[in-house]
Amino acid sequence: MSDRTIAIGDIHGYRRSLSALLDAIGPRANDTIVTLGDYVDRGPNSRGVIDRLILLQGQCRLVPLLGNHDEMMLSICRGKTELMGNWLVFGGDSTLACYGKVPEGVPREHIEFLESCRDWYETEEHFLAHGNYYSNLPLDSQPWELLRWESLRERQPFAHRSGKTAIIGHTAQKNGQVLDLGYLKCIDTWIYGDGRLTALELDSGRIWQADKGGRVSGGRQAEGGRRKGEGGTGKAEGGRGKAERGNTR
Repeated sequence: MSDRTIAIGDIHGYRRSLSALLDAIGPRANDTIVTLGDYVDRGPNSRGVIDRLILLQGQCRLVPLLGNHDEMMLSICRGKTELMGNWLVFGGDSTLACYGKVPEGVPREHIEFLESCRDWYETEEHFLAHGNYYSNLPLDSQPWELLRWESLRERQPFAHRSGKTAIIGHTAQKNGQVLDLGYLKCIDTWIYGDGRLTALELDSGRIWQADKGGRVSGGRQAEGGRRKGEGGTGKAEGGRGKAERGNTR
């Protein structure tokens, strides 16, 4: 069997959904699984999610990216306790309940896992990030704040200069379906709301989804093309190229 590269969207503390999804995927030693970040906050078991991802490192090649929620938790663990109030407002209260105390109750291996997370990852035909990107900048020049924090609702980018398809999360698709613009796919499908957790096999387009209860559907091909009413097209962002260049100064 050929090696697979599979992306998993924002998990947000839903260990049961993640485990069910991985059971359905059946990771193999030569597979690469790229998790797009936001492992913690909002859901009931952020600690269990990180435990499961650490275990997954022994089953396949895991490439974890850092999300904005993970960044907030990691910053607090590094001593920036002044961020605690904002973190709790944005869903950190559920993570705090898992650990008892933060940072005191966070195992060292969990901190090391978050510290190991990347900002982006690329294959021959795709690149993956948590939040957003500038279409006119090389991947290694993208601002980390943009990669983790900016939503597609704030700014929808053009196709990237590399010609590679972007696979991102962060902007929750509240209909529970993957946003497919052709040059960009968003696989955050709102597991912390009424949606699902999504995995996407990059080469084949196969999709698996798990709900909060761990019920899995999928292994099907993704529908081609973009859906109407879902964020427009690259052309709809006319004039944004200049704005992007200005924002990088």
